[in-house]
Amino acid sequence: MSARESGPATRSPTAVRRVIGVPPPPAREPSPLDGGIPWMTGLLAAAQAAVLSLAAVVVPAIAVFVVTSADPANAGVAWTRSVEVGAALWLLAHGVPWGHVTLVPLGLTALVAYACYASARRSARPVPSAALVAVSGYVTIVVVVAGLVPGASLVRAGGGGLLVGTLGLGTGLLRRPDARPLLAWLRGPWSVLPQWLRAGLAGGIVAAGVLAVLAALTAAGWVLAGRDSVVAVVRGLGLDAVGGAVLAVAEVGYAPNLAAWAAAWIAGPGFAVGAGSHVATGGVVLGPLPAIPLLGALPTPDLAGGAARWTPVLLLVTGLTAGLVVHRRLTAGRWWEPVASAAAVGVAAGLLVTVGVAAAGGAVGTNRMAAVGAAPWAVGALAAAGAALGALLVASAADPVVRGAVRAALRRDVTSDPGAPASGR
Repeated sequence: MSARESGPATRSPTAVRRVIGVPPPPAREPSPLDGGIPWMTGLLAAAQAAVLSLAAVVVPAIAVFVVTSADPANAGVAWTRSVEVGAALWLLAHGVPWGHVTLVPLGLTALVAYACYASARRSARPVPSAALVAVSGYVTIVVVVAGLVPGASLVRAGGGGLLVGTLGLGTGLLRRPDARPLLAWLRGPWSVLPQWLRAGLAGGIVAAGVLAVLAALTAAGWVLAGRDSVVAVVRGLGLDAVGGAVLAVAEVGYAPNLAAWAAAWIAGPGFAVGAGSHVATGGVVLGPLPAIPLLGALPTPDLAGGAARWTPVLLLVTGLTAGLVVHRRLTAGRWWEPVASAAAVGVAAGLLVTVGVAAAGGAVGTNRMAAVGAAPWAVGALAAAGAALGALLVASAADPVVRGAVRAALRRDVTSDPGAPASGR
């Protein structure tokens, strides 16, 4: 056989695999539930997510009980108490109050949502029936757990389970490589919306995400600036290894809350850590605080005033970024469509910021510490205004239809002026 005749066979994918000896990679990792009943895969994914996330909280609680069981102070405490505490913390991540504590640890909520995401992406079939059963099954499990914990609100458990389950399980299903049936099911209502609205909603999500990044960077700067205070609080507590580990996990769980408060700082209204306190760019007033290391990272009065008063300008950065998204997604046929898209950017970003700030606030006890967090609607309104204005500047200036309408209006004004010189006409 000549070299010319053998060339194509040598270059074929099959021949290459035969020489290398490596099989082609699968389109996706196979699931043991492939080929099963679609709605059953959704139910099993919901159960898997609930069990894994609940175990991630209950097992450490039991471990802490075992380590501290030799303490005479815990002589009359049954080990089931640790299970109850772990379950209450898991429910608190879903927004269910635990006694006088209503401040949700958003870090733990993110962990639970990720368990839902991973379970759905690994096990569930991406079809509408599996999605509906997965979310409803997860809500049922959360409500059942709330029924086993004394004093837990079943209504709050249902609402929190619906929100976390829809976000985590739904995102996991949509991220599967074979999610075309589910995407086709969702594309129908989305495609009915006008293009300017779709572009504005996408830009609003981007604007809220940019603000979240800016807030996280701000919170990290606070921690670095206040690291001496944080270390002093930790040393003053005099914790052992077990207590230090528990405190560290709790601090990580509430770190996203600090980032949400930083968003309120950037927007201008600021936030409160106890009644009578106010932390904002215009001034910082703090009363007595509990010995919690994370609170040592709060801004000091030295950080307020001066250049800090200009931090709300960063809201325009979120809008400018959203304006680029609108410009790429929108093909305007009329001059008002970019303006309407910018308004949609503001509404979407404002609602997302409002929900995030509201979720980051609550109570950690009674009396002074019953008021922790920021005013959600005030922060959301300012975030919406900044995002809408920034998006309007970019989307309108970059759109040829808007520029043409402005030029036509200017020409009409010039030609209609009877006192204009001939050259101007």
